[in-house]
Amino acid sequence: MTQTVQPSNTPSLEVPANVPTAVGRPAALKRRVPKYSDLAPLMKFKKPEFSNAAKLRRASTIWELRDMAKRRTPQAPFDYTDGAAEAEITLRRARQAFQDIEFRPGILRDVSNIDLRTGILGKESRLPFGIAPTGFTRMMQSEGEYAGSQAAEAAGIPYTLSTMGTASIEDVAAAAPNGRNWFQLYLWTDRDRSLELIERAAKAGNDTLMVTVDTAVAGARLRDVRNGMTIPPALTVKTVLDASYRPAWWFNFLTHEPLTFASLSRYTGTVADLINSMFDPTLTFDDLDWLRETWKGKLVVKGIQTVEDARKVVDHGADGVVISNHGGRQLDRAPIPLHLVPEVSAALKADNSDAAIILDTGIMSGADIVAALALGAGFTLIGRAYLYGLMAGGRAGVDRTIQILEKDMARTMALLGVTKISELNPDHVRLLGA
Repeated sequence: MTQTVQPSNTPSLEVPANVPTAVGRPAALKRRVPKYSDLAPLMKFKKPEFSNAAKLRRASTIWELRDMAKRRTPQAPFDYTDGAAEAEITLRRARQAFQDIEFRPGILRDVSNIDLRTGILGKESRLPFGIAPTGFTRMMQSEGEYAGSQAAEAAGIPYTLSTMGTASIEDVAAAAPNGRNWFQLYLWTDRDRSLELIERAAKAGNDTLMVTVDTAVAGARLRDVRNGMTIPPALTVKTVLDASYRPAWWFNFLTHEPLTFASLSRYTGTVADLINSMFDPTLTFDDLDWLRETWKGKLVVKGIQTVEDARKVVDHGADGVVISNHGGRQLDRAPIPLHLVPEVSAALKADNSDAAIILDTGIMSGADIVAALALGAGFTLIGRAYLYGLMAGGRAGVDRTIQILEKDMARTMALLGVTKISELNPDHVRLLGA
């Protein structure tokens, strides 16, 4: 049944009977005073939580952890993590590459159970990423490498200690005795010192040696220059003023054990001076051959930026390559690692190589990791994402980083119609503009 409303000088208009008109209004839309019994189910006020633990729980993205980290960490160590070389073009491009991914989902698949386990360098990892080597980590937050290695142990993923880490090889191994610990090596000009580090890493149970080869000299990290970044942080007028807004960081820094490096007992000076004293500009493939003969575990070469070099290091005995431009911290305008993955994967397959392909640089979400795996990477590493969590909340912050990435990956794979890492392939992604 309908009502006919016919204003003067207008055509006849048919209006459904349940639509409010000047004639009448449905009972459901009539105004009334609400009853308490109607309001009670809606009134679910929660007690406000202002603790850092509550803030970590509310963080849903790595970017939110980064915001927390920036508020809690003095400018110099935060910028050391956050910054890159020169104009920081490389880092922006690496992140943009992930944003330019278009996923191609499959529908009507049973995705009730998502399995994120994968194999890497002869062992299983519960998640398809590990923690990348990072230098001076206890300067970012006093728990440093201990928080990273213990969080990795709990998550069932690899942890990589840097030569420039601020905890010793032995102490990190003791902190995470059941974890899978890797050691990242910068070859010193003093080969005896390098050999000592290799022997210590093996004795401490590290099963993989990751040699970094993209550091002939230190990159121009201009934020560090402007901040006067030193090891340990210098108490200048600027740093004291900066600390007044972040007293917890300074309290933790001053009341915990002084920084102990993986590769030397103590150091005082600028970051650039330390880097240039350690890096060897004379490295060649002969040095890689020496490492292969010396190290009996898995050998991975980090800093691969061309297909040719990926092939060559595998020919010289590497068990895996890390496609990386050092987080954009060395050569600005360097190749974008994500774009190299398909080419390196195709080249190594053509060579019948089973070398692991690991991606580093630019990862800020679980979707980024899924995209890298679909394009041909076998594994990934997180550096800044891990450090943002560390600075945001120590061990709990690192745990939250891992949780966020795991949840992102599981959701992305389910929406793609994929249940296992091995099912990901290039058909699931497209590089926009490629």
